[in-house]
Order: sequence, then structure tokens, then C-alpha cells
Amino acid sequence: MTSNGQASEHILQFFVCDHLPPHLQAVALPFASLAHRVMELPRNPERTVALRKLLEAKDAAVRAALAKPEMAGPRMAQPDAVPGAL
Repeated sequence: MTSNGQASEHILQFFVCDHLPPHLQAVALPFASLAHRVMELPRNPERTVALRKLLEAKDAAVRAALAKPEMAGPRMAQPDAVPGAL
């Protein structure tokens, strides 16, 4: 149990952002803050889903901050049209 009497969630460890450089901490920190607010909800499967999806969103936001700008270049090939398909 935590100091406020709530059981801690294993997933909360992935919201820690102290190890990130400051510009990525700025991206990740709002998600960590929201994760702790979600923990105030009753423990049930939906809370677990909320935390998991929030973690996915945090990870995507951090990757977006790290992503290089898109440049013109090779794109994925389009699949050939299926004969007889409209």
C-alpha cells in the first residue's frame, strides 16, 4: 500500500520520467500527473485499461518529440491492384 492507503499499480513505474532529458520530461510529465489522478478512481478493469492506454499515449508523445522531420523520399510501395477488383 502507498502512504494514501491505495495499492500501487505495477504500470506506474513506466510513468517515471526523471531519467529523461528535460525536453522529454516536459512531454511525459503531464501523462504521469494524469496517471496519478486515474489512480484515485476505484480499482477495477476499466482503471487498468485507462492506465494502459495513457501509457501508450505517453510513449507515442515521447516518440513524436524524438521523431525526425519527414523528408521527401522513398515511400512504402502500394500493393498491386488485384485483377478483377474495382
